[in-house]
Amino acid sequence: MLSTNEIYDKLRGYLEEMFEVAPEKINLEARLFEDLDLDSIDAIDLIAKIQEISGKKIRPEQFKTVRTVGDVVERVHELINE
Repeated sequence: MLSTNEIYDKLRGYLEEMFEVAPEKINLEARLFEDLDLDSIDAIDLIAKIQEISGKKIRPEQFKTVRTVGDVVERVHELINE
């Protein structure tokens, strides 16, 4: 079981490595599309990576309301603890 801090650390790493997001742009309030310049394809790639963390199949609709890095952390934490 991962804590929200551990999920956030992993997510930061993915954003930096996979999408070349500058570390200083990443925080819990950062908006995925507006602030971090992710697009819908990036979002799908990120969901695939999150499935590896959670070990659970994620349906895209589970992430429809996700807008910020903090939203992703919370959603992943919920999925892991279901």
